[in-house]
Amino acid sequence: MKPDLFQAPDYYNIDELLTDEHRMVRDAAREWVKKEVSPIIEDAAQQATFPTSIVNGLAEIGAFGPYIPEEYGGAGLDQISYGLIMQEIERGDSGVRSTASVQSSLVMYPIYKYGTEEQRKKYLPKLASGEFMGSFGLTEPDHGSNPGGMVTNFKDKGDHYLLNGAKMWISNAPFCDVAVVWAKNEEGRIHGLIVERGMEGFTTPETHNKWSLRASATGELIFQDVKVPKENLLPGRSGLGAPLSCLDSARFGIAWGAIGAAMDCYDTALRYAKERIQFGKPIAGFQLQQKKLAEMLTEITKAQLLNLRLGQLRNKDKATSAQISMAKRNNVEIAINIAREARQILGGMGITGEYSIMRHMMNLESVITYEGTHDIHLLITGLDITGIPAFK
Repeated sequence: MKPDLFQAPDYYNIDELLTDEHRMVRDAAREWVKKEVSPIIEDAAQQATFPTSIVNGLAEIGAFGPYIPEEYGGAGLDQISYGLIMQEIERGDSGVRSTASVQSSLVMYPIYKYGTEEQRKKYLPKLASGEFMGSFGLTEPDHGSNPGGMVTNFKDKGDHYLLNGAKMWISNAPFCDVAVVWAKNEEGRIHGLIVERGMEGFTTPETHNKWSLRASATGELIFQDVKVPKENLLPGRSGLGAPLSCLDSARFGIAWGAIGAAMDCYDTALRYAKERIQFGKPIAGFQLQQKKLAEMLTEITKAQLLNLRLGQLRNKDKATSAQISMAKRNNVEIAINIAREARQILGGMGITGEYSIMRHMMNLESVITYEGTHDIHLLITGLDITGIPAFK
């Protein structure tokens, strides 16, 4: 088993802009990934299994709801700390980061933000500790980029709600204990419901034969006359804006996470280029390889600065959805391009499981699509600067 020799690039001394707490949180996550994720992740990806053994470790480094207040089991950290944790986890693997960011931003966040005090006390501590794992049901077979067209619905039956419908491409679905599900009431208004494992009519079949996010469990959420207690409705907000606000938090985490994958590809390619000898010298000494490496580092540095500023805005509750979309789109795009360039530097070795690059590249093909496709995020920016929606 190869040792994890990762060294994070910091060309503009961005560490100097972080607080001691930021660096401590980041370094703890980095060391955990080196010790617990790197040794097992290639095999997990080859076997297409989620390594459940890491759940407790994710909880211990604060990856589940890091910005949730301590009274509910969270770490009470700021948004930059959250971003740094996601960066380090995705440096290990995008699928593992997906598990953590779904738990944090798509399950714990809506319960904390829009739930009752009883719901917070019942679910958040167990989600923070990893005792409960959660999933988020928004995307449907016929409604992806247009979630407002969802057909999943619930009807008021007096002492409970009756939920019907299906969600797909759901991270954590096969093993989730709870699911935050978005559905329309009889008036067509979107609400969030907490659905628990074991409710009759609730099933979570796994999605197989994926070429991407192979170390992440993906599945469906199927509801056939599921009786949901009325106290499981999230009362704090309704309408499409409610789930979209959760996606803002998740997309923020993705913007940071994608840079982790990019940094890993860059670091791997740089080390390989210095060691690989061709024509009597390391290939790092050839102009085209230096061009690739220099451009990778330039894009990573720009994205790091973009993330830091976005984190500062999030800490002040001033970051807009459009700003988050810009960062998600840009950073995933540069990450996937860096993965492709890094693979070329490694030549044939780049496609093997001996190195992480091809796994990152395949994973990023999903990341560039989920939680807002590449094109939709571009149009969100277009709407923001022109005031004219192009996706309606």
